[in-house]
Amino acid sequence: MKIAYLGPRASFTDLAVKKVFPEEETVSYVTIPDCIEAVIENEVDYAVVPLENALEGSVHITVDYLFHEADLAIVAELTSAIQQHLMVHPEAGKGVEPIGKILSHSHALAQCHKFLHKNFKGVPLEQTTSTAAAAKFVSENPDTFLGAIGNELAAEKYGLKILHENIHDFAYNHTKFIVLHKKSESLSLSQEKSVEKTTLMVTLPKDRSGALHQVLSTFAWRQLNLSKIESRPLKTGLGDYFFLIDVAHGMDDVLLPGAISEMEALGCKVKMIGTYSSYLLDK
Repeated sequence: MKIAYLGPRASFTDLAVKKVFPEEETVSYVTIPDCIEAVIENEVDYAVVPLENALEGSVHITVDYLFHEADLAIVAELTSAIQQHLMVHPEAGKGVEPIGKILSHSHALAQCHKFLHKNFKGVPLEQTTSTAAAAKFVSENPDTFLGAIGNELAAEKYGLKILHENIHDFAYNHTKFIVLHKKSESLSLSQEKSVEKTTLMVTLPKDRSGALHQVLSTFAWRQLNLSKIESRPLKTGLGDYFFLIDVAHGMDDVLLPGAISEMEALGCKVKMIGTYSSYLLDK
């Protein structure tokens, strides 16, 4: 089995993959779309990409790519604790000069906003494709005093020194990763299972009053609990959205198919992108 993940080595996605697939062959890709397309093009069997962070919400490129570009299924969800550290090259900045720039993934920078504002106000922030990519860049540029935000494994992998530990603004910092596959077959893993979930993407009929209320009612009267509902632009015009809906219920023979059929009867377009188990990798 071959698994794609958002790299490079020592990214948070890499850490999650190592915990779940320690014996499988893994392949690092530069971007989330690269990971997804690797499954589509049969370069790998599965892809693991970040979907949502407890502090910063959804990873929009993942959500949008699954809606607009890819016909893949979520077959498992992995929830892992995230610890962000500020790291530098051990040979850089030995004089009195301050850090010239801090690099990391956009979500990591946002997770550490208060710390950066208080301690490094005015220092330019630069986004990278992943936290590990930031650490790798800093390791390759020792002549410039740069900082990277990432995990402890990235500091070890790329030979960096941790300057400040646990700099994320809130203690509970977890990220959900999803495992993607061409077939909608729930993946059984050895980790602790939390809940069964089904994820739907729903587009409402245009200019119909009360359409969202009717959609929510299809779940409410069936007593199907929604753990998440989020809107994303359809990219067809201002005010045009689709809704990402997580149902805390696996696919069954009656309730969920009935809810989907009722939404379609209301004129909605419904795309199911997975019915799967959610696993806790860290408490």
